[in-house]
Amino acid sequence: MEHYQTDCRYFTGYRPCGVGERCEGCEHFVRADPEILLINLDAMGDVLRTTALLPAIRRLHPNARITWLTRSVSAPLLRGNPDVDRVLELGVEADIVLRRLHFDLVLNADKSMVAGAVAVSVQAKERRGFGIDERGGIFPLNESAQHLFEMGLDDAQKFFGNQRTAPDLLAEALGFEHCRDEYWLGGLTPSEKPKRGLGFNTGCGPEWPFKKLSGAVTSAVIRQVFEVTQEPVLLLGGPAEEAEHQRLVDELGDAVEATPLKGGVLVGAAELDRCDVVLSGDSLGMHMAIALGKHVVAWFGVTSPQEIDLYGRGIKVLADVGCAPCWKPQCNQDVPCADSMDPDVLAAAAIDCLTACREGRALNEVRGASWWRPR
Repeated sequence: MEHYQTDCRYFTGYRPCGVGERCEGCEHFVRADPEILLINLDAMGDVLRTTALLPAIRRLHPNARITWLTRSVSAPLLRGNPDVDRVLELGVEADIVLRRLHFDLVLNADKSMVAGAVAVSVQAKERRGFGIDERGGIFPLNESAQHLFEMGLDDAQKFFGNQRTAPDLLAEALGFEHCRDEYWLGGLTPSEKPKRGLGFNTGCGPEWPFKKLSGAVTSAVIRQVFEVTQEPVLLLGGPAEEAEHQRLVDELGDAVEATPLKGGVLVGAAELDRCDVVLSGDSLGMHMAIALGKHVVAWFGVTSPQEIDLYGRGIKVLADVGCAPCWKPQCNQDVPCADSMDPDVLAAAAIDCLTACREGRALNEVRGASWWRPR
């Protein structure tokens, strides 16, 4: 009977590995060392952003077998990633598998009870990131995670003191060197539709309704951009934006082009990939645009702009309000930050960004309020 090398990074046991024809004597054998579990269950945009950590892990552990645990909604964002060996979707089946596996290193990127419980429960030699104690309290698993842990408990530090990006902070917390590696997003079917200059992501997650611009601001921005470019603006989003997009089509006619909203996240990403520039709030659409190397106009109200890295390809536009950022899902202000965004500033940023993109120029600007700077 042939000897099977189950400790090879590429071995699965249910199909050919695609690297070598047979296990025994294979010249492509790579011992999986160490076995790493990466836990990232939270928002889809955060999962996409965490892919920027993978090159740092590989530099330190080139032969690691990396298993990524996430929610099923985020799994398509990881499939095909050459630095991820296995993707497990949170649920009963993953729980059964994790009871059997043993890891050399567990990396938990999420400060949540579910992720923390998994991080402290699986069999592992070393754990980094965040876990939970017997009372359900989240705590740092290693010394280098202490800074990111404490920043989450101090609004002044998180909102105004911190000037580092989220990938930088996460790399430090999990014990890796941050080299400003980029996100990864693949598996897209190229669209045969015509390319567009500007894509406008109108959507946001239901938990953060104030990451969504008002209809009046959206319409005003599109009108101004179309007047200058004479190119239809591509409407991007998800199923929740169907009514809003129909309203924009009815109101603006040839100034906009609707896209499919119900085909899944990779269909939406393929539509986004048709654009040179994407205008978006701090949402999944923004993260997908960053991952696809687009120039980006990102506007910020409730969230912290310094945590986002546009990699020299964009403009950050800040809401001119005294209460931001707040990271609150509700607002008691007369005019929410999303409604206070100046359409003239957003339109000018979109046009400038489009020009820079087509000229091949780097762009790294902040426009608007300075509330996020250290006080």
